[in-house]
Amino acid sequence: MTRAGEGIRIRTATDADWPAIHPFFAAIVAAGETYAYPSDLTSDAARELWLGQGHVVVALDASGRVLGSATMGANRPGRGAHIATASFMVDPVAAGRGVGRALGEHVIAWAADAGYRGIQFNAVVETNAAAVHLWRSLGFEIIGTVPGAFDHPTHGYVGLHVMYRAL
Repeated sequence: MTRAGEGIRIRTATDADWPAIHPFFAAIVAAGETYAYPSDLTSDAARELWLGQGHVVVALDASGRVLGSATMGANRPGRGAHIATASFMVDPVAAGRGVGRALGEHVIAWAADAGYRGIQFNAVVETNAAAVHLWRSLGFEIIGTVPGAFDHPTHGYVGLHVMYRAL
């Protein structure tokens, strides 16, 4: 378990964490502003999507309440397996408390320790200003944007940034 800042601890997720993750996972997906996941995912399908791939962690407050989660692993198999990727979700009630930064810093350290040469985020919604700002502050740069690749419920078709950080 790692300490990640003011009262935030990060540890490997277990199946027992899903009941705490699923409510904010479902709310974030339903909002349709940051993830291109299908809005009609069952809890079991969402669980497999989030917990069933790569290494997954949860961020906890001092009382042990799950505030957010990240899933990480190789961006591509085979000859692309030296570049990591990750996805992040923070419970909206914990926004602004440093949870995303703590998870981001954890992923960077994890990927470096695991021997990855860099981290690539494949789909950061360009209108997600908080995420773009956070990733830039952690050393990621926008290396390209796919125009109109995300159907935002308010802004219509907006771009998806590909962001990268060397390790």
